[in-house]
Amino acid sequence: MTDPIELAIFKSTFHSIAEEMGVALRRTAFSPNIKERRDYSSAVFDRHGQVIAMGDDMPVHLGSMPMSVRAALDKLTLEAGDIAILNDPYDGGTHLPDITLAMAAGAFYVANRAHHADVGGMYPGSMGLCREIYQEGIRIPPLKLDDNVLRLILNNVRTPREREGDLTAQIGACRIGVERVRELVDKYGLARVEANAAALLDHAEELLRAELAELPEGEFTAEDFLDDDGITPEPVRIRVTVTTHPRRRSLRIDFTGSAPQVTGSLNAVAAITYSAAFYVLRCLLPEEAAPTAGLMRPVELIIPEGTIVNAKSPAAVAGGNVETSQRIVDVLLRAFAQIVPQRIPAASSGTMNNLTIGGVDPRNGQPYAYYETIAGGSGARPTGDGVPGVHTHMTNSLNTPVEALEYAYPFRVRRYGYRHASGGAGRFRGGDGLVREIELLGAAQVTVLADRRIFAPYGLKGGAPGARGRTVLSVNGTERELPGKCNLQVSAGDTIRIETPGGGGWGVNE
Repeated sequence: MTDPIELAIFKSTFHSIAEEMGVALRRTAFSPNIKERRDYSSAVFDRHGQVIAMGDDMPVHLGSMPMSVRAALDKLTLEAGDIAILNDPYDGGTHLPDITLAMAAGAFYVANRAHHADVGGMYPGSMGLCREIYQEGIRIPPLKLDDNVLRLILNNVRTPREREGDLTAQIGACRIGVERVRELVDKYGLARVEANAAALLDHAEELLRAELAELPEGEFTAEDFLDDDGITPEPVRIRVTVTTHPRRRSLRIDFTGSAPQVTGSLNAVAAITYSAAFYVLRCLLPEEAAPTAGLMRPVELIIPEGTIVNAKSPAAVAGGNVETSQRIVDVLLRAFAQIVPQRIPAASSGTMNNLTIGGVDPRNGQPYAYYETIAGGSGARPTGDGVPGVHTHMTNSLNTPVEALEYAYPFRVRRYGYRHASGGAGRFRGGDGLVREIELLGAAQVTVLADRRIFAPYGLKGGAPGARGRTVLSVNGTERELPGKCNLQVSAGDTIRIETPGGGGWGVNE
């Protein structure tokens, strides 16, 4: 039997390896998106590709990264020093800008994933309103990364120097993870390290089963909608039925009834839906619980193929990773609000408010691609107000500081602050969203990929919904509101203003 004290030591040690990988990546990356916003994740896996430790990074990356590692192990034989690279959403990835690297560390594996600000395709930043994946950028199946593969990738992106710098940072971070795992095995021996890794999987399973045993038995259904897919105006339904079996200490999550996959790029692949379910279940556990692959053992996950939550190739998927993932979480939490109402917050902003700008920098004549997600308000909780201006749920990134933004890109930030009174009213108020207004100093192409412009973030227990988001273009002082999802050409002197949604309120304001 594993010593619980030793298990806690190994839990912290594995976690520290993942965290150190992230620090190394952040400190050596080239792009503001990784260096400043921390749009990356790192994790450690056992010999079977099961995750045993995660950094405190991006939930949308972490829950889905095991499928990337599994895809690499199925297609490749990784020897010492080999690096696997992939981003194909239909072969282990999520969306094309998220590039995953994995390396063998003896009987273990380490991996990291980073969002690259451009991977080619029709639009700068590779987050445009495409109709098929071939338009979204370079698609990398599981391959061993060598000079030829790297040259091929760099020849298909708009900012090759930045991409090479970020990929090199990912390689260095993986090598640090490999070295730390080897040091751990040298210190304790392989059998002891593997025994504790297996025990961490079992421990996560047992913690979740203990939680499931305390839930009321029943079938709980919830639904919510994406505003549209950016191509057609119809709302997109996401529906879930959560069935609890406390006596069996198990759970079924069934997305039957969700809309068919759509024309635009809001389609989520199976890894995204798995990741969202993993995240929500992790939130039910104590903070000290290790988020390992064992967490999903008591769960039957049903995600019908060909739907918005499990799209088939060649559907476009850029927005599935960032927007649909958030709505999947909103729907799951709405279902769990019927099961454990005193533990579940109202809806948060429900969108990552993706803003992508690309063109030629007039200061140096070089191509650039800027990408950022902009925070909103978190939903009010049963015990307190929501938090203003924070990334929530499937994203855990930071903002790009104004100074870094204006240094790296031909922009002038005209306004950045809270969107006052945008949180929903209630006994506890939802957090306020943000306002970010950017003046373009040169002609550029702008892509906005955002939601909650039609369907507001819901309140719970009588709380009011949060304010819906807005996107406003100003040309020569004349303003017009833009759709939540759009591509447009702008001129020097034009401004784009993003007003992000607030969180929903919780409870009746007495």
